[in-house]
Amino acid sequence: QVQLVESGGGLVQPGGSLRLSCAASGSISSILVTGWYRQAPGKERELVATITTGRSANYEDSVKGRFTISRDKPKNTVYLQMNNLKPEDTAVYYCNTRNIWGSISWGQGTQVTVSS
Repeated sequence: QVQLVESGGGLVQPGGSLRLSCAASGSISSILVTGWYRQAPGKERELVATITTGRSANYEDSVKGRFTISRDKPKNTVYLQMNNLKPEDTAVYYCNTRNIWGSISWGQGTQVTVSS
């Protein structure tokens, strides 16, 4: 089983930047894909970005060119660098992993608020 802890959320003005961190522990070697999801009030949770163990990354269209997902293998941490933030990026951001047996783990979430 994998345990995930997110951090780095906060309040930022439009156009600002934040870097979210997702620290993993437990059965780390079994992880295939790590993803960042977000859920805004009254909306369904949506995929933002994913990265594989081979560092292949994919992004949701609205964040392409603004967000970057990356992995630090020695630190067992996945980051989401968010630049040029917009009010519509406001949401709770969750880290998610899927392992080689298809099991999915979620973190507790971190709030990102973009407002002037």
